[in-house]
Amino acid sequence: MTVRIATRRSALAKWQAHHVSALLVGLEPGLDVQLLELMTRGDRILDVPLSEVGGKGLFVKEIEDALLRGDAQIAVHSMKDLPAAEPDGLVIAAVPPREDPRDALVSHGKRLEELPKGAKVGTASLRRSAQLQALRPDLKIETIRGNVATRLRKIDEGFDAVVLAHAGLKRLGLADKVVQVFSTEEMLPAVAQGALAIEARRDDAETLRRLLPLEDRITRIQIEAERGFLRKLQGGCQVPIAGHAEVKGDQVWLRGLVANLDGTVILRGERTGSASEAARIGEALAEELIARGAGEILAAIEKGPGLTAPKR
Repeated sequence: MTVRIATRRSALAKWQAHHVSALLVGLEPGLDVQLLELMTRGDRILDVPLSEVGGKGLFVKEIEDALLRGDAQIAVHSMKDLPAAEPDGLVIAAVPPREDPRDALVSHGKRLEELPKGAKVGTASLRRSAQLQALRPDLKIETIRGNVATRLRKIDEGFDAVVLAHAGLKRLGLADKVVQVFSTEEMLPAVAQGALAIEARRDDAETLRRLLPLEDRITRIQIEAERGFLRKLQGGCQVPIAGHAEVKGDQVWLRGLVANLDGTVILRGERTGSASEAARIGEALAEELIARGAGEILAAIEKGPGLTAPKR
């Protein structure tokens, strides 16, 4: 039996696909697993900030199209790249155990509070940028694009520090480069950061059965709460939205955040409830933040540069 996994071509994406491949072969020794490596729109457009490219699914559409055509049976994504709404015909068939969801700072040995005034810090994320500016308004935040290795090289090209997902650095064996891991109180992670999504066709019963043992209950509850929050806000990876859920017994605790671009307005909230209602808890928290002005902040960002939401 041959199973094809559709994936992006980056080193991190291929690590993730090989990780899932190894899990599958561990369950079915002798299974032939092959990778179908694809370029997405987000991979091709590297000279423009993600926030200006527009559209959802920048890093997944071509992969999902291959899945729908039958070119592959499985797709492996970074969960945070997936739009909050799943396309017709596809399903997140399994969610493996989550890696550390926090953000990490890489620099020449200095923590954030030790960086000089006006230090140049690079990030690919508006969410990180807004929270960094809230922590250190004096910093010069610049957008950087490219794979993990490309972003790390910025430290030798005039940047004082860069901020990336801790999960990606750990998966690529680069955790030793991390100077500081931000607590979730300092910097709330992106929705579903550190989690993998294993996607399959909804009508492919054999593949769904094969993937079932890879499911992690705790991670599924976390991402349902976080993605419920994102879905209600109608946001994606191009806007400053953060969400992080923790599961304790049969309860889920969700914290969420919406910020304007310069971090001068940050709306925070939290909800606790039954893990069985995780998605609804996320939606309820989003509704609360919308009532407090999150909709205005996000609408102003979508309208383009020069427009900011009213301060509250």
